[in-house]
Amino acid sequence: MTSLILIDLFLTFLKIGLVSFGGGYAMIPVIEAEVVNKHGWMTTQEFTDVIAVASMSPGPIATNSAIFIGFNTAGLPGAIFSTIGSVLPSLIIILMIAMFFYKMHEHKLVKSAFYGLRPIITGLIIYAAISFALSNNVIGTLSKQTIILFTIFCVSLFALIRLKMNPILVIFISGIAGIIFFSK
Repeated sequence: MTSLILIDLFLTFLKIGLVSFGGGYAMIPVIEAEVVNKHGWMTTQEFTDVIAVASMSPGPIATNSAIFIGFNTAGLPGAIFSTIGSVLPSLIIILMIAMFFYKMHEHKLVKSAFYGLRPIITGLIIYAAISFALSNNVIGTLSKQTIILFTIFCVSLFALIRLKMNPILVIFISGIAGIIFFSK
């Protein structure tokens, strides 16, 4: 293993950390573009699996993804370099903002800027969901598997929104449904 891959992992996740706003789920399309499309460190299926595990693991999804991708690419050093690259921009930005935000948080332009960022964050999250569905042939082919997956999605959404079920319980039940329908 060369130090070049470690530097590449660090710089890639540093760039992702610098340009991504709105939390981990909004970062998924950016991470996928870098990891799958640009560098080819993972296949789309491997990346989807990483996101699934990172989503269920404790901690921020972006950091968990950086750890898994770095480890998959270059072992423990890769995980460390990817994680540092991923969190360093946020740490620096938060420290800088904290110094000035208290004085500026009521300013009309600051409030307006944050209000204006809300729609794009929502759009990035929806894009990530649609992109995952398309890349895994969940949308576009009407098969028994697609119908089952769509049913699990609809029932989960109903349970979360209408029944106000705990998301952990919904995840657990969806996992059981996956085992029942897809472990043949």
